[in-house]
Amino acid sequence: MPGISHRQDEEEFRGATGSLFRIALSPTIWAFHFLFCYAGAAVWCAKVGTEEGITFLRLSILGLTLLALLVIGWQGWHSYRQWAPHDNDDHVEGPHRFLGHAALLLSIISFVGVVYVALPALFIETCL
Repeated sequence: MPGISHRQDEEEFRGATGSLFRIALSPTIWAFHFLFCYAGAAVWCAKVGTEEGITFLRLSILGLTLLALLVIGWQGWHSYRQWAPHDNDDHVEGPHRFLGHAALLLSIISFVGVVYVALPALFIETCL
């Protein structure tokens, strides 16, 4: 393209690569949270299956959920800052800002998904 140097093109690509990583991070955390909660509960109930084990299982899911929500919340905050207009660039548009918006929306969906995955741990009383 005329007017764009090779260096500017590399910097734009580097910024977009970071944004693509941000887009994938929250749904990946949600997927691993789902996997660890349900597979972990299945293995725990198959191997231990006692009422004392249910308390440990609940606390494990709670800890894993809090960790996942913390990372997704952090990711959502950084995505919001990338997307939201700043004082000095109110009208800047482009792929960097769009990717920040997409990552923010995926972080919100992933946050809700993690909460819904963890809800059964509140109600489980036995492994049966």
